[in-house]
Amino acid sequence: MAGHATQQIDSKTLWGGKISPFSTSYGKLMMWFFLVSDALTFGGLLVAYGFTRHDAQDAWPIGEETFNSLPFLGHGYPLIYVAIMTFILIVSSVTMVLAVEAGHRMDKKGVVKWLVATIIGGFFFVGSQAWEWSHFIHGSEFGKVELSDGSQAIVKGHFGELENFKVIKAGHDHKKGDVITEDLMHQYQHAIQNGDIKNGIIELHDGSHATIKKKADEHMKLIIKKNGKTNKIGQTIEGDAACKAYAEALNSGEANRIIYGANLQQNEYGPQQYGQFFFFITGFHGFHVFSGVIINIIILLGVIAGTYHKRGHYEMVEKTGLYWHFVDLVWVFVFTFFYLV
Repeated sequence: MAGHATQQIDSKTLWGGKISPFSTSYGKLMMWFFLVSDALTFGGLLVAYGFTRHDAQDAWPIGEETFNSLPFLGHGYPLIYVAIMTFILIVSSVTMVLAVEAGHRMDKKGVVKWLVATIIGGFFFVGSQAWEWSHFIHGSEFGKVELSDGSQAIVKGHFGELENFKVIKAGHDHKKGDVITEDLMHQYQHAIQNGDIKNGIIELHDGSHATIKKKADEHMKLIIKKNGKTNKIGQTIEGDAACKAYAEALNSGEANRIIYGANLQQNEYGPQQYGQFFFFITGFHGFHVFSGVIINIIILLGVIAGTYHKRGHYEMVEKTGLYWHFVDLVWVFVFTFFYLV
């Protein structure tokens, strides 16, 4: 093949500048340079994640336990929504291939059709990631609990429905005897984190006190994620013992005995570093996907305007396709590291 290439382009022309020695356009070559450097960035982040996880292997969250919700359907669907997101992103990579192929045939309508499909897939993924972040930040209904011996545990089970709060001491907004039925979960969790529930009585934001009417929790299980004086990482507490230990923390009147969701300072699901890596790596990838969607829209406008058809080629679509395929490939690694391993 080297001899064949030499026959087409003589040595002086091949290495004399202005023409790529690999018969590749300058634009595509620079795109490859960018993708290689970006791959090294993602590689470094994932390696750092791997080392951190190895140091806290026993306490690290399990993907199917953390990501087990579906929009409108609640909990109990481990990794289903993440799998749907991944499938849509892979399909969008296929539609990008079809857009590039249509460009090679100078099929303007085909390029428009498949680019639109790619953009829709990208928007679905970004929107799904935003929903997942929101769910991750707000946390589960039980949260992570600190037990009496200093150990910490994540909680699994069926959360009993909150029915109402009945005011027994008036505050600024509520009178004695008022029955509150709105925004119960938000007020309940806020009070728990602030230590405003003691012996079954909740202190609301306006200073009023109320009793809590709530159905019993069922099938509760505590999974220890941080060692204490008695409980050790990996140990589980189930049944009545789990309910009793959780209730003791909930009614202690102490702030932060139960933590909901995750941010950069605290994390319901496991070690603090887990949340930090999750936000940074998935956020960095999400930024790439969003950028790719915006670039695809700009290229689509150029295609509709006939800019590339007049040039006689659709190389800009191909260069954008390289970036989009890279973003899809990176997600395969992120998906594997965070959700499967």
